[in-house]
Amino acid sequence: MLDKDVQKLQDATGIHCIENCINCCTTPRIQATSLEFFPLAYHLFKTGQAETILNAIGQIDNPSICPLLNALSVEGSRRGCTQYQHRGLICRLFSYNHTTDKYGRCRISACKPIRLAQPHELEKTNQILQKKVIGPKASNYYSRLQFIDFSEAQKFYPIGDAIKIALETIVTYYHYKGKRAI
Repeated sequence: MLDKDVQKLQDATGIHCIENCINCCTTPRIQATSLEFFPLAYHLFKTGQAETILNAIGQIDNPSICPLLNALSVEGSRRGCTQYQHRGLICRLFSYNHTTDKYGRCRISACKPIRLAQPHELEKTNQILQKKVIGPKASNYYSRLQFIDFSEAQKFYPIGDAIKIALETIVTYYHYKGKRAI
């Protein structure tokens, strides 16, 4: 559902991420819940990558930088998320959601690189949002996490810590359940 909402917003407005931009992956103030990374943690566990990623996270000094980031641009690979298909909610919503300003108007919530590179698209988007709300609203998606675990949905961490907590929870759960990764 979320990916479809984001796609509708992109199709209607032309807003898109800047190629090879990793600003959202390296911005220290971005925080997330551990709950939104449970699907990623489960995927990493099932594919036998959980322990490797946990060890890698343990070697990173800065939990504000995403531990799944490929920051190098070498031939044959692109910079960005190494687990893009399983990325968390914050990663899916970043720059592709709207908020309501203090005057009750819907406004696109875009990152600085998009604001600088696509000012006309942003203006068009804000005009569209005044007439018809399209795309996701982050608060609506985050409120759904409360149905999974109310207490944990209220806790926001630096992104590296959120991923670590999700991985540790999944690995611990399956350890005590007696299951092993494939």
